[in-house]
Amino acid sequence: MSVDSVNAVDITNLTVRRRKKAALDDVNLSIPRGTITGLLGPSGCGKSTLMRAIVGTQIIESGTVTVLGLPAGSKQLRSTVGYVAQTPSVYGDLTVRENVTYFAALFGRPAASADSAIESVGLTDHASSLAGELSGGQLGRVSLASALVAQPEFIVLDEPTVGLDPVLRAELWKRFADLAASGTTILVSSHAMEEADHCSRLILMREGKVLAQLSPAELRSRTGETSLEKAFLSLILSSGTIEAAS
Repeated sequence: MSVDSVNAVDITNLTVRRRKKAALDDVNLSIPRGTITGLLGPSGCGKSTLMRAIVGTQIIESGTVTVLGLPAGSKQLRSTVGYVAQTPSVYGDLTVRENVTYFAALFGRPAASADSAIESVGLTDHASSLAGELSGGQLGRVSLASALVAQPEFIVLDEPTVGLDPVLRAELWKRFADLAASGTTILVSSHAMEEADHCSRLILMREGKVLAQLSPAELRSRTGETSLEKAFLSLILSSGTIEAAS
């Protein structure tokens, strides 16, 4: 059982190195409970490494990562933290329903909860299909349903909307909003700035560093830009991490 704390995540001076290069460089951040926090930045900036550190699967060089009041990776967090990686984690020789029902059983949830999770990701019509016969985008949704069926307090989603059509993407964001309203904390990564407006808070990253932690409105106010993509670029330029075009 998780320990009560104000934030779902607190990270202090986190550094991760790969081949002597800092994948994460002295990262400090917090994620309030019951929020949708967007983790945004270009590919290779350290988003996935940070998410792995939060769920306790990343070897770190220094710093602390606390999740729901406990050290990241603690045994007590296995039933309260969900993680959906970019690479789908499903069994290809099982149907969609069998995959999700299996994960429901692992977390002590009733089998009937599988159908609700499948419906929430728009796969009801494919519930009896073998996972191995699905498209990449559909497999990602099976992984998401398998995480949601556990009803975690905190869920980490690594690029969950990649490859999805606009209608389904909008439906998923509505589902995320409903989860946050019920008290679930969501950390969702994306390289698409247009998705940032769905988040109450943003963590903006570049080259292993956190450039800012703020709301979409605060980002617009700070930069004077109405477009979040332009606002992020303005923030990068003002931080000196790249040179302005001549």
